[in-house]
Amino acid sequence: MSGRKVRGLLALPLLGALLTGCGIRPTEVPTDFGGAPSRVPCSPTGSGQASASPEGVPVQVFLLCGASLVTVDRAVRVPEGTPDARRRVMVAQGLLDQLASAPSAGERAAGYQTRVPGGITVTGPGREEPEEALRLSTPPDRLGSPALAQVVCTFSDSAAAEGDGSVILAGPAPAAPRRYECTEDVRDHPGRVQPPSGAVALN
Repeated sequence: MSGRKVRGLLALPLLGALLTGCGIRPTEVPTDFGGAPSRVPCSPTGSGQASASPEGVPVQVFLLCGASLVTVDRAVRVPEGTPDARRRVMVAQGLLDQLASAPSAGERAAGYQTRVPGGITVTGPGREEPEEALRLSTPPDRLGSPALAQVVCTFSDSAAAEGDGSVILAGPAPAAPRRYECTEDVRDHPGRVQPPSGAVALN
């Protein structure tokens, strides 16, 4: 072996010691960090915030963005002087219509979408049912987990419900109403977590 090769081999341990002493660990694995990971911003531009008016009130609805539910501003028209019972149904119908509407261009660009189908109507409670119960023209369990999560979380956070994080829903009669809850897991994983529900006592 030549003297030059011997000197080269002896220099390798010394180089490693110097690198370690500087706090730099030598590695044989190439490192490629690549570009920064992309994220859906969920911050729509030009969506237009709802404002109060004589025939409309500002509300929020839950849309899907990425893997979770995110609120966006909307407005629902309710005539002045509407009785409370009728007002609850009108707010619920307005919220359903907003959920079924296509997101704005700015919202779509930010990754927002909805799974709630159009054409669903809502009515008030049947006989002996709690006054805050809402009956949908489509059975809730047929909406699918993401759409049901949108409806439950939107209703439970509005004047359509009692404001306790839950809402009483039923399909067409004679289906029995059930109380659905909008939990943190439902908001974070609407595609995988079904809104929990329980039986409701009749009056």
